[in-house]
Amino acid sequence: MNFLRGVMGGQSAGPQHTEAETIQKLCDRVASSTLLDDRRNAVRALKSLSKKYRLEVGIQAMEHLIHVLQTDRSDSEIIGYALDTLYNIISNDEEEEVEENSTRQSEDLGSQFTEIFIKQQENVTLLLSLLEEFDFHVRWPAVKLLTSLLKQLGPQVQQIILVSPMGVSRLMDLLADSREVIRNDGVLLLQALTRSNGAIQKIVAFENAFERLLDIITEEGNSDGGIVVEDCLILLQNLLKNNNSNQNFFKEGSYIQRMKPWFHVGDENSGWSAQKVTNLHVMLQLVRVLVSPTNPPGATSSCQKAMFQCGLLQQLCTILMATGVPADILTETINTVSEVIRGYQVNQDYFASVNAPSNPPRPAIVVLLMSMVNERQPFVLRCAVLYCFQCFLYKNQKGQGEIVSTLLPSTIDATGNSVSAGQLLCGGLFSTDSLSNWCAAVALAHALQENATQKEQLLRVQLATSIGNPPVSLLQQCTNILSQGSKIQTRVGLLMLLCTWLSNCPIAVTHFLHNSANVPFLTGQIAENLGEEEQLVQGLCALLLGISIYFNDNSLESYMKEKLKQLIEKRIGKENFIEKLGFISKHELYSRASQKPQPNFPSPEYMIFDHEFTKLVKELEGVITKAIYKSSEEDKKEEEVKKTLEQHDSIVTHYKNMIREQDLQLEELKQQISTLKCQNEQLQTAVTQQVSQIQQHKDQYNLLKVQLGKDNQHQGSYSDGAQVNGIQPEEVGRLREEIEELKSNQKLLQSQLAEKDSLIENLKSSQASPGTNEQSSATASRDSEQIAELKQELATLKSQLNSQSVEITKLQTEKQELLQKTETFAKSVPAPGESEAGMAAKTTDVEGRLSALLQETKELKNEIKALSEERTAIKEQLDASNSTIAILQNEKNKLEMDVTDSKKEQDDLLVLLADQDQKIFSLKNKLKELGHPVEEEDELESGDQDDEEDEDEDDGKDQSHI
Repeated sequence: MNFLRGVMGGQSAGPQHTEAETIQKLCDRVASSTLLDDRRNAVRALKSLSKKYRLEVGIQAMEHLIHVLQTDRSDSEIIGYALDTLYNIISNDEEEEVEENSTRQSEDLGSQFTEIFIKQQENVTLLLSLLEEFDFHVRWPAVKLLTSLLKQLGPQVQQIILVSPMGVSRLMDLLADSREVIRNDGVLLLQALTRSNGAIQKIVAFENAFERLLDIITEEGNSDGGIVVEDCLILLQNLLKNNNSNQNFFKEGSYIQRMKPWFHVGDENSGWSAQKVTNLHVMLQLVRVLVSPTNPPGATSSCQKAMFQCGLLQQLCTILMATGVPADILTETINTVSEVIRGYQVNQDYFASVNAPSNPPRPAIVVLLMSMVNERQPFVLRCAVLYCFQCFLYKNQKGQGEIVSTLLPSTIDATGNSVSAGQLLCGGLFSTDSLSNWCAAVALAHALQENATQKEQLLRVQLATSIGNPPVSLLQQCTNILSQGSKIQTRVGLLMLLCTWLSNCPIAVTHFLHNSANVPFLTGQIAENLGEEEQLVQGLCALLLGISIYFNDNSLESYMKEKLKQLIEKRIGKENFIEKLGFISKHELYSRASQKPQPNFPSPEYMIFDHEFTKLVKELEGVITKAIYKSSEEDKKEEEVKKTLEQHDSIVTHYKNMIREQDLQLEELKQQISTLKCQNEQLQTAVTQQVSQIQQHKDQYNLLKVQLGKDNQHQGSYSDGAQVNGIQPEEVGRLREEIEELKSNQKLLQSQLAEKDSLIENLKSSQASPGTNEQSSATASRDSEQIAELKQELATLKSQLNSQSVEITKLQTEKQELLQKTETFAKSVPAPGESEAGMAAKTTDVEGRLSALLQETKELKNEIKALSEERTAIKEQLDASNSTIAILQNEKNKLEMDVTDSKKEQDDLLVLLADQDQKIFSLKNKLKELGHPVEEEDELESGDQDDEEDEDEDDGKDQSHI
């Protein structure tokens, strides 16, 4: 600060220190001082001088300030001073403009300094990097400086930011700043950045800009918010206008649904502040951006559909019918509703059903038309209502028919209690206000646009001109007013209506030519040399006469095509006629009307042409010119070609009708197929149930089979406990082998008995035989147990067979009951008093029930047959098992007999052995008595033999134990 005082004091000390010298000293101090405080004070002094001495500071200090931004990043204070100074140099401040009274010079100065600054692209990149600093004194001046650069040289700065890495992303971070000042200025920066640059608009949109901006609008209170809401809405407009990609992204992101709360204006309409009116106006414009007629048709219709589904259209119609709404908001709401319903049938149908909150309720269309034909209403509002009516009828043949029907005699309310749309249009068409005449004529023309049916229907309209006079047709009344020489605006409107009415409608042309005064009036108007104001009327008369020639079906002999062309050539001249016809497209207001569908005129005097009519002129001007210059022979050829085309069209129509009939037949067949599919599904369900029942029976059969297999295993377990797949002959073979073994043992015993000398071996064999007897007896006991078990299982199988037979009997009784019901239904006859239709219905019902019962009976028969087959198979298995048991019983009896025989033989052997022992004992006693000398040796030998026999017995026991 001392340095600043010294500099300023030196500046005021004498005249030799000019402002330029002071600035030069400060710049030198910034460039050469080694102390940060000195450099900071110098930059601060430059900042204070930059507003008043903008040119001098900019020329001398810009380079030094940029150098400070590059080298002193660590000190936020000096960076903030440098950024503020650069902002003062580059921006065009309003105060400065007032003081200097040179706006153009100020703007040129700002653009020149901006060009110097961005000449080095690194400077813009440096600013983008400074935006990453969170310090308020750095970030906010950087935002303001970058915004000023974009305002001065937007396209060049946009290109630099676009190629800068993460440039746009850094700017998007400003919207998330918690400090409202930086966030709000960030919105202004993005406004300048996204202006007229589609690439940056897409990047900003995909950086989640829609979500952030809508959140800010909601936080600020929607339409009740301040200027921040307006800034966010303008940024949204920049992102969406003429950018199909962003519009699609906005719709797919379900952001249209978030627009509905904007238009909740509340019950009380007194709180319409200026900012709220501005916010609502921009919000309505944003809706129109999404459904603009200049957008691709597919994108527009998808947005219109979303607006109806989320209730946005309904909310707009509520504002439309509300009271106390400011005029400019009401006008913009009408324009918005117009484009939301334009060309989309669902929305148009809904709009037709909207009623105004009056008593009695009136359709919204009628209320709007009352405003249109009321000359006391504002001009802008009347134009908006006309645009709304045009959009309602655009590609809406149903709506066109409803409007025209209100003019027909059969639908006019005789009581006069309610006013219809058609009556309002006729009243406006023939009123004294030329603007009402023009609006009503254009509105009625839109009711006929590309709709030949309604053109023919409108010929039926009759008007009562005065009491006592006969009614005249609407067509005749239009030509009468036209010939009376009214205002140009009225005549232009009527001529546009007549041209639209007669084009592509030969019947209307015939009605028009039937009035003998019409053609002379038109030729007289065209042939006269009138002023420039009347040239447009002459051109329109030429167009109407050309339409009468081109679409003439030669049904009136006095006004055939050739005669009309001869009349033109005699009274007007072909060249003169074509010249007058060209006055339409050469008019200065023609090109303006052809640009946009909306009738947007600065004042009523400019309301001359309608947009749809300009397209009709462009379509017919060339063909009428050719038709005028064609000869009669060419006309004949053209007639032949037309006839051929008509024949072709009739053939095509015939085939179209055939295709339509085939389509109907296909629809009927599709319905039949769907019915048959339903029946098939029901039958499949029934089949599934039957299959499940069959599966249950199969499971029961498998269970019985498994039980029979177990029986076979038990029957074969008496041999060695192993059975190979239940084969019974092997079991019998094993039993026979055991019998052979017993026989061999018997033979061995007999041989032992035969050998008297080997008494000891016979004794061993005799000792081994009782063990064999015990094994045989044990085997026999096991066989008896197994046979008892087999008998028990056989009894179980028989009980299961009995239960199966009971079920079969039950099914047979159910079958008999079903047959009785079938006979009862078959015998039912309708009462004599019933109608033929009722009898047919009952007959069909009975037949259906009979077929269902027969089908069930057939299925039950199949089940009974299957059960009987299963029962037969089970019986066969039981018979086989019984035969096996009989064979085993016989084998068992044989074995028992063999065992009895072997016991008898063993008893005999024991008796023989006892006799032998007795004889040996008696012989020994005799030897002792006789005093035989070898008695002791024999005893010793016998003792030794006894010992050996004891040892042999022990060994035999051990072996038998093993």
